[in-house]
Amino acid sequence: MIRLNLMLLAAVMASAFYLVHTQYESRRLYTAIDKANAQAHRLAADHEQLQVQKREQATPARVQQLAVRQLKMRPVTPGITEYVTVNEPAPAAGAAEGAR
Repeated sequence: MIRLNLMLLAAVMASAFYLVHTQYESRRLYTAIDKANAQAHRLAADHEQLQVQKREQATPARVQQLAVRQLKMRPVTPGITEYVTVNEPAPAAGAAEGAR
């Protein structure tokens, strides 16, 4: 009878330790999930902010301003436009007769 009582006591103690361990692990995982969700919200907010900044940097007025200031570009006018023409070589005499 004493052996049975000791075995049952050991089983109850093992079950109690397992229960405490499981609750601790559950709380630890819950806090980890909560931290991960908070970080996901922060990253989403940062992503939105970066998207807004990207759109601000790509506005046509800003691109024009950078082109003029940093690249020393200027608008096209007919006075400074150079037209390039390609002069094709005349076909050879033999090739012209063979095509007829």
